Amino acid sequence: MAGPSDVALAQSPSLAPLLARGALLSPFKRPSPDAEFPRTRLVLPGLRVDLARLAAYERVCGFPTGEDALPVTYPHVLGFPLAMRLMSGRGFPLPLLGLVHTSITVTRHARMPTGGSYELSVHVEGLVPHRRGTEARIVTEVRGGGDVVWESRSTYLARHRTHRPAAAPREPEVRKPPPAVAEWRLAGDVGRRYGAASGDRNPIHLHPLTARLFGFPRAIAHGMWTVARCLAAHGVTECCHVRAEFRAPVLLPGTVTYAAQDGRFELRGREDRIHVTGDVYPA
Repeated sequence: MAGPSDVALAQSPSLAPLLARGALLSPFKRPSPDAEFPRTRLVLPGLRVDLARLAAYERVCGFPTGEDALPVTYPHVLGFPLAMRLMSGRGFPLPLLGLVHTSITVTRHARMPTGGSYELSVHVEGLVPHRRGTEARIVTEVRGGGDVVWESRSTYLARHRTHRPAAAPREPEVRKPPPAVAEWRLAGDVGRRYGAASGDRNPIHLHPLTARLFGFPRAIAHGMWTVARCLAAHGVTECCHVRAEFRAPVLLPGTVTYAAQDGRFELRGREDRIHVTGDVYPA
């Protein structure tokens, strides 16, 4: 199968109209792992980081401010508008409304100076069946000086009825949970602050009233904020590989426990409910 064809962009798209377009088109989507999906790769050359937005992101996520290198999760923020342009389009078969970010893997191959110039690209790698519907795999790459310096793969789940026979549940790996390191009390405005810094103003994160429209009792934290907050506490600075899974939403305001040991981390809630689990190790 031929690889994706490149489409160059002059600037990063605005998220608000993409969210609106995706919401309007969602009722007409027919999700299936066998559906066709966009074969284009959106490319944004000559990207430079807005230092004011970066500082706001660092503050809300707990990263040190004023460092001369991007936090390990920040390139996801830079690539998210391109991913949204793909996922909100007519050719993307999964409805944007209700789409759930279920996991992400990140590899940072090299240090990324804040003042550098980068080429950013995003494409849909494929669709895969899931016991609850269909998942899309979205690949983001950042190049500096012609070399890939950062890359990620995110999975997004569209829940729907499936006629495929249910696979036998995989036996969970028995691992001793990492010990608690800190308890964090999360304010009700975390979603609004992260949304302002990242541009992701999904209504489920902003206010209890808008969150209730989508079945949540209160606003929920962005999944990528929870991962970034854990990695900031972990102190990731070198080239690394990160894997994280989003298990359950974090309600705002609320209290969570950050646990970590030997490269593993978890974010746990009441009664040890796991919200996020992941690993980080040298690349």
